[in-house]
This record gives sequence, C-alpha cells and structure tokens, in this order.
Amino acid sequence: MNYFIYNGISSKDMGVRISSKDVYSAPKYDLKFQSIPGRDGDLISPNGRFPNTTISYTCFIPAKSIQELSDKVTAVKCWLYTEPDRYHTLSDSYDTSFFRKAVFNNKLDISDEVSKIGVFTVNFTCHPMRFLHTGQVKTTFTASPFTLTNPYPFAAKPYLKINGRGTGTLTIQSASSNKIWEFSTLNGYTECDSELMNFYHDTEPKNDTVSGEGFPTFAPGDNTIAFAGGITSIEVIPRWKSI
Repeated sequence: MNYFIYNGISSKDMGVRISSKDVYSAPKYDLKFQSIPGRDGDLISPNGRFPNTTISYTCFIPAKSIQELSDKVTAVKCWLYTEPDRYHTLSDSYDTSFFRKAVFNNKLDISDEVSKIGVFTVNFTCHPMRFLHTGQVKTTFTASPFTLTNPYPFAAKPYLKINGRGTGTLTIQSASSNKIWEFSTLNGYTECDSELMNFYHDTEPKNDTVSGEGFPTFAPGDNTIAFAGGITSIEVIPRWKSI
C-alpha cells in the first residue's frame, strides 16, 4: 500500500489510502520573455530561481460507520493543519530515495461517497527541489584535502562544522570556481549553514569572524575541499538535491 509521511506521521497510521499521485511533477523555471521591436524572437530574462511546486495525492478514508469516518476525518485535519507556518519533511513510497520540504496550507474538501468513504485531494506546497536522503548523512573528515562529488546538476548548499582553534582557512575548488574562507576566531568550532546563509557558534553569530565570498556550496561534479591552519577536522552534511 502506498503512503506518504508528512511532519513525521504516515498516512497509513492515519487510515488514509492513496489512489494516485502526480509522481512526475516538476516546477517551471522562473523567467520572462521580452520582445524587442524589429527583432525576431524574444529575449530570455531569467530570475535565477525555481518557484515552489505543488504535490498532490488523491486519497480516500474507508470506514465501517459514519461515526468512524467522522473521527478519522477530524484526526486527518488536525494532522495536516498542525504548524502551517513552516516547512516539514514530506516523503512517500513512490520516491524512496528523496524527500521534499513541504507545507500544507490549502483548502481541504472531503466528500462523503457511499456514506462510509471520505474522498479528498491533499495539495502540498513544496520547495522546488527534492533532497537525497543519503545526502543528509553527516561525515567527518580529518585529512586535507578530500573530494566530494555532487551527482546532480544543481549546486548543493551544505551544512559544515569547522572544528579547531585560532585561525584557519577553508578552500573549495571545483571545475568552475576556487573559493577561500578565512576564520579568525574558531574557539573550538564554527558552524555554517549555507541554506540559511549563516556562520555561527551555538547561538552566537560568527559572520563577522569569517571572510570570503558568500557561503560554501558544492558545484556539480567533483569538489575538492582543503583546510589549513588551526582547523583540525570538518563535519559535512552535503544536502545533495535535484528537481
């Protein structure tokens, strides 16, 4: 039986059965076409991003009585509408290698068919990218340099924990770039969340102690990571992603 897991709860445990899903949906790239008088064709003006996409599951709830159906419907509503102000992890049995960041903030209409079956569609608003489950595993590297290979054509925005004391440098080299970050006060460790665009130590911001262009990313293909100075090891969650 197919299922989806949202915010840590499985549709199977809620008595929800799935009849179909738009399995191969993908977002439309955000760009505009601009026409120029006297010139054939349109200019492409990209905004450099993918907007959110919608993932839909057509579901039904079987029940032996009207009261059982009512109780199950109430439980489903409480589940889906919990914490509607943030993204949650969404995974399913159709695509077991990846998960999405999703939120349910749509209207939910549940129709009563044959009096004991509730039929409805769940529409999740999702981050445009799917994230590889194995790309969420943390690995510690104590030798420099080391290489990580991004298997997809989209730059990954990793989590890094740079361990050490004093000052140190971090270098990430790929086929398309060579970037260096310098850390002036490691004080045991400095964490970096490139998705949130933040360097920090516990709850203390550390952006003013790090110099370099932007935040670390892993380009498609091989990325050689090197560290020097007071840095003793680096912990990495690469966050590989694809459409």
